[in-house]
Amino acid sequence: MAWAAAGVVECRVVLGDVAQLLDIGYGTFIPSVDVRETNEMKRFYPMMVDLTGRRCLVVGGGSVAERKTASLLEGGADVIVVSPDVTPGLQVWAEQGEITYYARPYRKGDVAGCTLVIAATDQEAVNRAVYEEAQACGAWINVVDRPDLCNFTVPSTLRRGHLQIAVSTGGASPTLAKKIRQELEETYGPEYAVYLNVLKEMRQRIQDAVADAAVRHQLMACLVDEEWIALCKTDPEEARRRMESWVEQAATAEISG
Repeated sequence: MAWAAAGVVECRVVLGDVAQLLDIGYGTFIPSVDVRETNEMKRFYPMMVDLTGRRCLVVGGGSVAERKTASLLEGGADVIVVSPDVTPGLQVWAEQGEITYYARPYRKGDVAGCTLVIAATDQEAVNRAVYEEAQACGAWINVVDRPDLCNFTVPSTLRRGHLQIAVSTGGASPTLAKKIRQELEETYGPEYAVYLNVLKEMRQRIQDAVADAAVRHQLMACLVDEEWIALCKTDPEEARRRMESWVEQAATAEISG
C-alpha cells in the first residue's frame, strides 16, 4: 500500500531468538539513534537492556508513574521516585524498601547518576525541565505522551518467562502496539514459559556433552519444534522427560561417533 511504503506508520515486532536463548535481561527499552527534536518520526534501534542495579528515576506519583515503576522493578532497576504525592501502590513499595521515595517536587540535580529517567507528571514545565537535565547528563529520557521529548520509547511487551516480545510503533500509535501485543498473546501462551525453561536446561546439557558447535546448533534446532511446544502445553512434565531422553540419546550418539 502507498501509505505503508511512505512509512506513515512504522511497527516493529522484536522477537528473542528462541533457539539461541539469548537472555540478556528483562528491562526493555528502544533507544533513539536521533535525539533531535523534529516533526518527523524518529528512527529507533531495538535492543534488550539489563538494568539490574542501575539507578533509574521516575518523576511523578500517579498511576502512569506506578506502571512505569513496576516495569523498572521487574527489570531489576534501582528505582527512585520523586513526587509530592504518590499512589497507594507506590507508597507500599516505598515502605517495603522496594523503591527510594522523595516526597517533594522535582528539582535540578535529581537526574545525576541515573541511567534512565521517566517524566510522568501532568506539568509541562516540570517534564521539560527533567528532559533538559537528562539530555545534559547523557541519560536515557522518556517523557510520557511526548515522543518529541524522548530518546527512548517503552514498547508494549508480552512476557512468557524468558521470552519477551516487544511491539513498538515508535510513538506513532501506542494503541496499535497494544492491539498487536494482545493478538500475540493468543499465539504465544503461558506454555512458552515452561518450554523455554526446559530449552535452557537442554541447551546447557548439549553444550556440556557435545564439542562440535555445528552439531550443537543442529540439536538445538531439533528442539525448537511445534510438537515440543504443544506437549509443554498439555503435559509439561512429560515434555521435560521426553526432551531429556532425546538429548541424552542424541548426545550419546554424537560422542560414540
